[in-house]
Amino acid sequence: MRDRVPVVVQGSGRRGRRAGLAGVLWAGAELIVTLGVVVLLLVVHQVWWTNRQAVAAAQEQVRALERAWGDGDGADGEAGGADGGGAEPVAGVPPEPAGGAGYEGDGVPAAGRGPGPAATRPAGAPDREPAYAVLRVPRLGLVVPVAQGVDKRSVLDKGYAGQYPGTAGPGAQGNFALAGHRNTHGEPFRYINRLRAGDELIVDMRGRRYTYVVGKTLSQTTERDTGVIAPVPRSVVEPDQGYSEPGAYITLTTCTPEYSSKYRLVVWGTLKSS
Repeated sequence: MRDRVPVVVQGSGRRGRRAGLAGVLWAGAELIVTLGVVVLLLVVHQVWWTNRQAVAAAQEQVRALERAWGDGDGADGEAGGADGGGAEPVAGVPPEPAGGAGYEGDGVPAAGRGPGPAATRPAGAPDREPAYAVLRVPRLGLVVPVAQGVDKRSVLDKGYAGQYPGTAGPGAQGNFALAGHRNTHGEPFRYINRLRAGDELIVDMRGRRYTYVVGKTLSQTTERDTGVIAPVPRSVVEPDQGYSEPGAYITLTTCTPEYSSKYRLVVWGTLKSS
């Protein structure tokens, strides 16, 4: 018999290593694609689906208020209207502590611990209802319920405008100050940067309507500029911005720029004379 000559296959180990590396790269690529899809779905849910849910719930709340008011006085449009940060309230003005007048939160100001301003329940506001008024902005086609407090989970994330605790009620002397999301969760205040002097801001309550007229806009200030919601609103960051005389004011606040909570955008108005 002939002796068998062993055959040596060159590079088989190298090819094996290459195949293993290709498998790892392929698995990594699949993982990255999967994570990308998950992130995309989360973004769609946050930006689109939460808006739909919040707008629908806010519309229903407006209709519920109008049904409760009986004659639906002032009900001349659908809720929602604007399809536009997330918004945060001005820092340093916390929700009333749990157990207070229908607010939620721990009452801790952003600038340090201590009690926030005492909550003022507007005249005519129901004791337990989550919303007590309707804000209408004709220029924006916006109709949104107004609730007490600026807690995100129980007020702002529902697509409502939230009244800062301690500020005046609708139509009263002082400052009726509101916060609302600019992006996500209904985005009721997304387009308030489009408001101009002379535009109307209408607040409906049971049997009453208060019409404010936009007077001034502060395009950017810090989250700690609590002067913008003072009884006589005047920025402490930009002292030349605001008012100097007592009156009946309305203030709308939201985040700016869009999809950021770094600064605050402020719109002020004054009560229209009868």
